[in-house]
Amino acid sequence: MTHGKDEEVDCRAVLSDVYVFLDNECDETQRSKIREHLDDCYPCLKKFGIEQEVKALLARKCGGDLAPSSLRSSLKIRLSQVVISED
Repeated sequence: MTHGKDEEVDCRAVLSDVYVFLDNECDETQRSKIREHLDDCYPCLKKFGIEQEVKALLARKCGGDLAPSSLRSSLKIRLSQVVISED
């Protein structure tokens, strides 16, 4: 599914980058495209809200510990597989 005003953005691409967006690890252009997509796409916004809650829960429970990059990569791959399998 794609949405967007000026440029079509794939829902899968947005959802796969949600943690990059939440961690503010993307450039302003990418951030703007993701935010615009979330504003226009209720299903992605709903999933984004869930991701936001998971991230907040992890932050509270982990006490600010940073996950190793290998764990982050593994989680990102697994989350993208879950997003793809739900479609």
